[in-house]
Amino acid sequence: MEKRVVIADDESIIRLDLKEILEDDGYLVVGEAARGDDALALIQEHQPDLALLDVKMPGLDGIEVARALKDTPTVVVLLTAFSQRSLIENARDAGVAAYLVKPFRSSELLPKLAAILDPASHDDLVTVDSHHVDDKIETREIVQRAKEQLMAERGLDEPAAFEIIQQSAMRGRTRMRDVAQRILRGEFGG
Repeated sequence: MEKRVVIADDESIIRLDLKEILEDDGYLVVGEAARGDDALALIQEHQPDLALLDVKMPGLDGIEVARALKDTPTVVVLLTAFSQRSLIENARDAGVAAYLVKPFRSSELLPKLAAILDPASHDDLVTVDSHHVDDKIETREIVQRAKEQLMAERGLDEPAAFEIIQQSAMRGRTRMRDVAQRILRGEFGG
């Protein structure tokens, strides 16, 4: 049986990417929202198996939506570009099953979601491993600094700076973290 999903993120490109990744893997996306309050209404209406919620959204943030869903069967996974430790604790308290740090690749996303939705079939259930979290936090901070540097040097907005890093990583078949480190060292010509 296909798993039903609601996606909520204020960036339409993220929603589009997620929808494509999930539908290609057999998920049924029953709703999309750019605002937390709209997401909550969609989730209450459709009762999906899974809600992928961005942390920072207009209306309600992802943690507030998760808190409102705490006593429902919907599994909540937060999407975050942020890496504050307090976020992890607040998310846990709100009943969030897991969180994924943006940007993500389908090769990472799909196995994690499968393990979250069906833990019995996965001995390697996604847990918040502190070393992995520290590495992800460090990566997010490096990419964020590189984005800020590109924005300042080239007069770009954040999505454009992010796209340069993401596209360079894809073209070079390398990690965004590696591209970001080259930018910070002044070795990036892209």
